[in-house]
Amino acid sequence: MTDQDSARRPKYQRIADELRTAIQSGAFAPGDRLPGENDLMTTYDVARMTARQALSVLRNEGLAEARKGAGVFVRVFRPLRRRGIPRLAGDHWGNGRSVWSADVEDRALVVDQIEVAETAAEARIAGALNLPPGAPVCVRSRRFVLDAKPVLLSVSYLSAELVRGTPITEPDTGPGGTYARLTELGHRPARFREEIRCRMPTATESDRLALQFGTPVVLIGRTAFTAAGVAVELNEMTLDSSSYVLEYDFDA
Repeated sequence: MTDQDSARRPKYQRIADELRTAIQSGAFAPGDRLPGENDLMTTYDVARMTARQALSVLRNEGLAEARKGAGVFVRVFRPLRRRGIPRLAGDHWGNGRSVWSADVEDRALVVDQIEVAETAAEARIAGALNLPPGAPVCVRSRRFVLDAKPVLLSVSYLSAELVRGTPITEPDTGPGGTYARLTELGHRPARFREEIRCRMPTATESDRLALQFGTPVVLIGRTAFTAAGVAVELNEMTLDSSSYVLEYDFDA
């Protein structure tokens, strides 16, 4: 970007650029308090709204967080690296480990707001699982909280006829999770397909994920197939985009 291009940018963006550079260089470390609105007004000779907008840019990017009554601080949370391929390897969940263990390492993960119910499949779900419209499906809904921060909402759909009376219909599915239980039922997942989209969150998603205003969500829809090509699970995930790095590592 040339000096001329930079001069054309709104002043709040230029202030945000300088603060971002300071954060990335380590001048402001994780947990440090950033200059407040009054400080920015004085330093840059700008109106309060301009200072507020500059800090909002950093909050929306996930670099900073507001603490009520204390100010705006460099975010301490370390983004979660979601390794899209190794996390789904059969020898991972097949050995009783959660697919999440490939991502979180030794960090504190809590799964809460767990709901398991049986309902009639709407057309979209029925189509994904190759079921008749209105067929009964088991719905598993939960929220994932990492280092005390909500990062993911997940809803899984499975044929109720397939999993009824099994641990898959319980809040805790046991070691290895749903895929290990499907394997025990003779329906081992052998292939996965993921579709990724991005949009702004709904009010409910913002509340459940405690999102900063303006933070988009990443939507990942994953379908699990058996070796015979039968779809046995549809998992729809809503991720806080500021909490994730999506990593896909594969051979050429």
